[in-house]
Amino acid sequence: MLHKIHRLSATIVATYALGHLFNHLVALRGIDAHVDFMKAYREIYRYPALEALLFLCLTYQIASGSYFIIKGWGQRHDFWDKAQALSGAYLVFFLLLHVGAVLFGRAILKLDTNFYYAAAGLNIAPFPVFFLPYYFLAVVAFFTHVACAFHRLARGHVTETMRNKVGYAVVIVSIVLSSIIVATFSGAFYKVDIPREYQKTFE
Repeated sequence: MLHKIHRLSATIVATYALGHLFNHLVALRGIDAHVDFMKAYREIYRYPALEALLFLCLTYQIASGSYFIIKGWGQRHDFWDKAQALSGAYLVFFLLLHVGAVLFGRAILKLDTNFYYAAAGLNIAPFPVFFLPYYFLAVVAFFTHVACAFHRLARGHVTETMRNKVGYAVVIVSIVLSSIIVATFSGAFYKVDIPREYQKTFE
C-alpha cells in the first residue's frame, strides 16, 4: 500500500518537476523568457489547492522515501536497486534544503524566488563550490530515480536488455540536461548580473 501511494505521489511531484525543469531550459532564451514562463507556470501550481497538494506529496515522498531507503539498507545488490536508493537519498536531501530555501525566501526574506534566487549561489564566490554539484546532482538524481522506477516496473513486460538501454539512456540525457541548466544559470551563455537584494542573501 505504501509503495502504491508513493508511486502516485511521485507521479504528481514528477509532473510538476518536469515543468519546473523545462522552465530552467527556457532560460537558454534569456532571463526574461525564464521569468515570463515562471510567472505563467505559477498561475497553475500556486493555486492554493494545487500548491497544498504538491506540498503534501513532497512531504510524503520525503518521509516514505526515507523509510524505504532505511528498510532496504543492505538488501540491494542489483545496480538499479542501488541506484534507486542512492538517487532517492539525494532527492530527500535536496528537497529538504531546496523547498526549505524557497519557503524561507518567500516568507522571511520576502524575495521573488525566481531566476536570480537560484543563480545567486552559482555566481557569487565561493558558493559555486557547493551549488554547482548541488544543482547538477539534483537533476541527475531525479531522472536516475525515474529510470530506476521504469526498470523495476517494466519487469515481466520488457526484456532486461531493453530496460538497461532505456535506463542508461535516461541517465545520459539527464547529465546533458543538467549540464546545460547549470551552465545557463552560471552565466556561460550570457552575462548574469545578480541584483543587490539577492546578493545580500549570501552576505
